[in-house]
Amino acid sequence: MKETISARRVRELMGDLAPGPAWANLADALTLLIGDGRIPLGVRLPSERELTAAIGLSRTTVSRAYAALRDSGYAHATQGAGTFTAVPGGRERAHDRVLAPKGVGEDWIDLNCTADSAPADVMSAYTAALSQLPAYLGGHGYFPGGLPVLQEAVAAAYAMRGLPTTPDQIVVTPGSLAAASVVARALASRRTRALVESPTYPNAAEALRASGARLHEAPLDAHGWDIAGIMETVKQVKPDFVYLVPDFQNPTGAVMTADHRKRLGKHLLAHAALPIVDETNYALALDGQQMPPPFAAFHPNAITLGSMSKAFWGGLRVGWIRAPRHLVERLTRARLSLDLGVPVLEQLAATHLLRSGPAATGHLHRLRLQRDALIHAVESHLPGWRFVPPAGGMALWCELPRRGATALASMVAANNVIISPGPVFSLGGGLDKFVRLPWTRPANELQDAVERIAIAWHRIEQHGHHGHPTPTHGRFIVV
Repeated sequence: MKETISARRVRELMGDLAPGPAWANLADALTLLIGDGRIPLGVRLPSERELTAAIGLSRTTVSRAYAALRDSGYAHATQGAGTFTAVPGGRERAHDRVLAPKGVGEDWIDLNCTADSAPADVMSAYTAALSQLPAYLGGHGYFPGGLPVLQEAVAAAYAMRGLPTTPDQIVVTPGSLAAASVVARALASRRTRALVESPTYPNAAEALRASGARLHEAPLDAHGWDIAGIMETVKQVKPDFVYLVPDFQNPTGAVMTADHRKRLGKHLLAHAALPIVDETNYALALDGQQMPPPFAAFHPNAITLGSMSKAFWGGLRVGWIRAPRHLVERLTRARLSLDLGVPVLEQLAATHLLRSGPAATGHLHRLRLQRDALIHAVESHLPGWRFVPPAGGMALWCELPRRGATALASMVAANNVIISPGPVFSLGGGLDKFVRLPWTRPANELQDAVERIAIAWHRIEQHGHHGHPTPTHGRFIVV
């Protein structure tokens, strides 16, 4: 049975229409709702009569808006059944061959990538950016350090968190992974030792490894960091760098307390170990809680990486490095060997969003609902799995009753679900008792995915399959 959406719900999602031709504005509003996923694909829209009554516009206006949706590919009509949401070119166009299996179709549910669809704020930001773009067209368009207005906005955001920052401390990059690559290129070498959390974000660890750094592990679990253990490891390993994700750590979701940040920061400073702090998930506090101060508040030389991708949208490829002034020139030179700057339009859009607030309220509300739906589904269908319910971030780090995460990832792919097993996040290939499940899909898809995962897991339990900790199945982990 096809899912439907009521006229009342459409009206709630749309809010007030912009001034201008009513049919065009209605079509634009519906396009945005479909495009950013608030009205999922394949959903039957209200009839023209129902929507006319709900929004107080004429039947002719609604008919023209629906016709515009169909003409643009955002809807299709079935005789006698109604009008259904779609995207131009079909759902497959939304998948990239690097992330998804070849031939992925409508029945696939991708839980490989911790990135949600864009909130409405993003479209508004791009619209505002387009209006500001002409002021930059008379120049060369290259801003290797970043647009001054964006550097100012990022610096102001840190100042609001209690970390005084000036614009000249900011280097804008195409996302936080690019920021990590710049830092690695500027500061690491074959003689470098780097201490990395385990589990950790694999691409950032790979950026350090690619620079020649020798990586050492600092284990943590879903409850957080063993600060005393990390401090002892620092004494023994004597790392040049320590890579940390203290805010909703990827993949565990743990948050480092202010006291632990203070203790660890003081210890790293005493042992000349430079923290590289990834704050990509900082703005994703889903329960309204106040976050601890930035790690850099406890270590004056800390390098902080930030990004727009989680707080707003992964397609907005804007990130940054916040660094002490004496390192900025070195970082900028390294950056020039990689690229010459982020597109001006993207930087203007990012500036607009940052000046509006740390994250879109509607985006956080949607993530909160999806998190709760995923937790309920796992508790209902996989009661033997253990996890610590995260207060933010984008993913659930689940501990299985026994090894078999890699086998599960392979088996569940046969049921058209993509998941990331624990070994992906381990430097040494362990953690085969863990699975990361993002809540970045609509609630109905999460429920469906967990049901399929449960079927595969019960089969593994019955037949004793273990698999080998060599995951990815020809795909890459992005976030």
